[in-house]
Amino acid sequence: MDRAKLEELYKKYNDKKYIHPDPLEFLYNYENDVDREVVGLIASSLAYGKVTQILKSITLVLEKLFPSPASILDGASDLILKKTFMDFKHRFTTGEELAGYLFNIGKILRKYGSINSCFTADFDESREMLPSILNFIKKLRSGECDCYNSLIPIPSGKCAYKRINLYLRWMIRKDEIDPGVWSGISPSKLIIPLDTHMHRISLSYKLTERKQADFNTALEITKSFKKFSPQDPVKYDFALTRLGIHITNKTDCN
Repeated sequence: MDRAKLEELYKKYNDKKYIHPDPLEFLYNYENDVDREVVGLIASSLAYGKVTQILKSITLVLEKLFPSPASILDGASDLILKKTFMDFKHRFTTGEELAGYLFNIGKILRKYGSINSCFTADFDESREMLPSILNFIKKLRSGECDCYNSLIPIPSGKCAYKRINLYLRWMIRKDEIDPGVWSGISPSKLIIPLDTHMHRISLSYKLTERKQADFNTALEITKSFKKFSPQDPVKYDFALTRLGIHITNKTDCN
């Protein structure tokens, strides 16, 4: 894989017509930046499992938070949220778990005014992104013990933090795909959202030799991408995932 090939893929797939069925599409239904950052956090956190169920679950949550998710969560009590989502279920995520998560997002909005302000409160441009990610996760898990949570990982620094890094890509980058609603953070600090699909692509293109899809592997792949785009290392993430979907669909048709 060379820069010319990556740029070719970027030019081809960096188009909104390829967004569906990416959960990112929900952000474009909102004009307000605070709503977009809240919707992005909900959508990325539920982005696990089959894509049809992901889209269905996100739609259900946002319908209950209509017309402004940020405004509703800013004023919603824990009791109201538990009642609203008592029947919700998305794979391992229960309504009670979702309600607690949404309540913590509301607490962040009340304290900081925006999720952008919450994240940048602990951000240091001179450091790597991981400490800021871990502090952010702790705020999103406010009041919880260090136990399993299907929506947000334990801040141990060990896993790849794929959904958080995906969310940060949406918030920080700005082009035809990523809305880039945040300020104060350079795209150069972003880390590749690593899942098994991206790991497989990265192994095949020699972007990493690490066999485990963990945080160190995400960093190694990001470092490889920095050779092609130092100021925007996750630039090619969307294009590469679209390429994978395109290849899979062609294979399924044969």
